[in-house]
Amino acid sequence: MDLYGFGKTPHPDHPLTLADYARGVKDLLSDLGVEDAILIGHSFGGRVAMRLAAEESFVRALVLVDSAGIPPRRGVKYALRVLFYKIGKAFGHPSKRAGSADYVALRGAMRKTFVNVVNTSSVPDAKKILAPTLLFWGSEDKETPFYMCKRLRRLIRNSEIVEARGAGHFSYLERPEYAYRVIRAFCEAV
Repeated sequence: MDLYGFGKTPHPDHPLTLADYARGVKDLLSDLGVEDAILIGHSFGGRVAMRLAAEESFVRALVLVDSAGIPPRRGVKYALRVLFYKIGKAFGHPSKRAGSADYVALRGAMRKTFVNVVNTSSVPDAKKILAPTLLFWGSEDKETPFYMCKRLRRLIRNSEIVEARGAGHFSYLERPEYAYRVIRAFCEAV
């Protein structure tokens, strides 16, 4: 399925939250009559899957692939960049490029949606997840680095990590046979 604003599913004219995305997935599964599901979420989809696994009993198991949702570690460089941007903005000289490339490329309601979702930590959801969870992660992921996977492992009680060595953020595409075998074995075991 495509989430709102992704693939062929249009984004509505108003900003959305993580809860809106989760409700959309839940409504679709309900309309399809799904009462027992193994959810697989990659990156942004991992955030949505975690929200559903934390709140819904129909989630039997969860697979998170290079999932977003863990707040990144921020250093001094980041703090200085934010400070200089805010000072420039206060004096009427904002930076030409404020935010990530993803943020800059977005417009209107989708940009506000991006801010809403990116500023929502999945830590509270992860702590509530009881379903067996597989964390499939690329060891070289730069978007959601491996330390985030390790943090999720500590937060989600019944979780295990499988590392896709040498793979990046799209580990399932870079190591498709391996991803298929691992995820299929996990799903058959739960």
